[in-house]
Amino acid sequence: MANQPVMLITGASSGIGAATARAAAKQGYRLVLAARSEAKLSSLAEELGKEMGGADRVLTVQCDVQDSDDQKAMVDAALATFGQIDAVFANAGRGGEPGGFSKADPEVWKDMILTNIYGVGLTVQHCLPALRESKGHLLLTGSAAGRVTIPGSMYSATKWAVSAIGYGVREELRGSGIRVTLIEPGMVDTPFFDEQPEHALKPEDVANAVMYAVSQPAHVDVNEILVRPTPAEK
Repeated sequence: MANQPVMLITGASSGIGAATARAAAKQGYRLVLAARSEAKLSSLAEELGKEMGGADRVLTVQCDVQDSDDQKAMVDAALATFGQIDAVFANAGRGGEPGGFSKADPEVWKDMILTNIYGVGLTVQHCLPALRESKGHLLLTGSAAGRVTIPGSMYSATKWAVSAIGYGVREELRGSGIRVTLIEPGMVDTPFFDEQPEHALKPEDVANAVMYAVSQPAHVDVNEILVRPTPAEK
């Protein structure tokens, strides 16, 4: 089992994170699943344990990505359990900001910025030593919203920041053997939205993009994957 790769996923309890966990499990990965919801993680781990042939292939860690101690404990637990981390998917994020820059609740902004930017930075920082050991793969959930101007959107601003983190950490790690991929989905039908979007990607579509990136040979670094739903018929 020691030669089977280990993938750590933040925001793993639902949506893109859970779909990626399922896809990675099918490809033989052992999993470290981190999120704030312990109940959802436990349910997912039970499901995956049955599919993977043993609960010892899945580690769940309750983690608030805004908390540096939580993130350090997440990495420590992963290494204590599996001895390695081969891929890290920094996926935890949040949205929700009605009112634009004129009327949005600043506390919502604060939580969003701390989750989407600071939390990603902490994941990168705490996971890098293990990724240096494994010459592994770092993946970040950006967004199509981090490539365009969206009126009044602090969420878009945070995803521009994630794009900048991806570019910046790739340059910092140049020559280290670590690959860095920005996963940039358009509209995805996940619990992120209060109401189900009519025309959107499925979480599994984004998980497929993640698995494409990690499945490439070591000399191939897929820098970015921008994936959007096919435009609706007119």
